[in-house]
Amino acid sequence: MGNQVERMVNADRVDDLIAVFGSFDENIRRIEEALNVRIVNRGTDLKITGDEEMADKAVRTLESLLSLASRGETIDEQRVRYLITLVNEGNEQLVNQWGKDVVCITAKGKPIKAKTVGQQTYMKAILNNTVTIGVGPAGTGKTYLAVAAAVAAFRERSVNRIILTRPAVEAGERLGFLPGDLQNKVDPYLRPLYDALYDMLGAETFQKYQERGSIEVAPLAYMRGRTLDDSFIILDEAQNTTREQMKMFLTRLGFGSKIVITGDATQIDLPEDKVSGLKDAIRVLDGVKDIAICRLTSADVVRHALVQEIISAYERADRKKQEIRKPARDFHGQYQRKNK
Repeated sequence: MGNQVERMVNADRVDDLIAVFGSFDENIRRIEEALNVRIVNRGTDLKITGDEEMADKAVRTLESLLSLASRGETIDEQRVRYLITLVNEGNEQLVNQWGKDVVCITAKGKPIKAKTVGQQTYMKAILNNTVTIGVGPAGTGKTYLAVAAAVAAFRERSVNRIILTRPAVEAGERLGFLPGDLQNKVDPYLRPLYDALYDMLGAETFQKYQERGSIEVAPLAYMRGRTLDDSFIILDEAQNTTREQMKMFLTRLGFGSKIVITGDATQIDLPEDKVSGLKDAIRVLDGVKDIAICRLTSADVVRHALVQEIISAYERADRKKQEIRKPARDFHGQYQRKNK
């Protein structure tokens, strides 16, 4: 254990200090637990006691949180956890970029902003490229932020239509057993897209635009044979497209349009003999001009803290499985073949 030291951090405003502490001092306790330090409040001063390296990290964490609070940013559990990760990586200076760009305002007046550096990179890619592929685990905001960008472009009249689509592969051949016509059958699989649009526009406004044809939420099969001009098109759950479906979708791109493709390559529901269109597109399109590929990680998860832990645990398990599957080499360096 290193030398115990004391460090001081001063807050310019009491309100900023209150925001940093959080309800029942939960944010401070989270920092103490993560960095193994003790933090004591004395007026507008904070005294940090602990190992020298950890105490210095706690200072940088608290100073960054106070900076966020002074700009009116919300200090919540996700922000604190993510900031501690940045400090451990020596990247806390990236916090200065947070919250400066509002993607969209929801129907209730809430500003939608990128909450992590990965999300910020993703939003810049959408803004600056015609086609953006966002890959990452559940909870990283891939779909929600893409819908926010689509609504913002629609409000600015950069596009005339928003088209949201996803494959209904989870249902497979079982769609026939569900009640109603085709739209009724696939609506449950499109529900996450509806929810995001309701949040951004409000239910009444969404219904109005949908009736006019300005917003379309449809299964991927409806895209075949169309050319989509002046549209913002989002393909969600793209890991469940086949190679042929992905090629069909990408070639729907018309003039003045923008495409965002989102998916999680670890949650493929296709039969084992089918290649994921998402994985194939990432391989084929890497390096193509005006196409961006953004990879979000478990660090970008903005849901419950346990979701991040679950994703990390599965990633570790997958890595171990891949190591076990690697074929052994003999002493000549040749791969050994197992006798069948």
